[in-house]
Amino acid sequence: MFSRRLMLQMALLALPFARAHAQSDGLALLAQFLQSVRTGRATFTQVVTAVPRAGQVPRQRTSSGVLEFQRPGRFRFSYQKPYEQTLVADGQTLWLHDPDLQQVTARAQAQALASTPLALVVGSADLGALQREFVLQAEPGQAGLQWVTVTPRLPDGQIRQARLGLRLSDQGPQLGVLELLDALGQRSVLTFSGFEINPTLRPESFVFRVPAGTDVIRP
Repeated sequence: MFSRRLMLQMALLALPFARAHAQSDGLALLAQFLQSVRTGRATFTQVVTAVPRAGQVPRQRTSSGVLEFQRPGRFRFSYQKPYEQTLVADGQTLWLHDPDLQQVTARAQAQALASTPLALVVGSADLGALQREFVLQAEPGQAGLQWVTVTPRLPDGQIRQARLGLRLSDQGPQLGVLELLDALGQRSVLTFSGFEINPTLRPESFVFRVPAGTDVIRP
């Protein structure tokens, strides 16, 4: 069965402008996105598809919420449906809060995010720096998006491959879709809407305070 923790882990492995010029392939849009957007906010829908067992239909689980991020290194995934959960990166620690379980998991952020595609959203603004960690390959446009395939250079990570879908808006490139395929063959697709470019975000959005009565686990 799917667990709520798995949904958040997929998002983690997951895991957001100058106007585009004549060159508008996926790599060009990704470079502009990295260079120009410092903060972002969007609603998202996440669909996780499990690896099907023999003779069975693949099982899916859908969740939704709001993403806020501030580069470098800060973000908040606020899951609202079907369960309220929060994933916060404050620049040092990655916090995963499950209020139903009254539990928080805290991990060193650098270790947790170093080789995940979420670094493309919240990490360095330098495309060259990312290419030292990932193989980036532009793909043909599809469904109104320009695509980039992302493959980690180290084969022992939790992500086998990812795809980023970017679109042009009046304000510049926006992140539209993030697709993730993990090492076990599970697929997660995050679709973003209402993407805001460089909004003013509250500093406390990226500060996590452990609620009273909540257990803290540090793996």
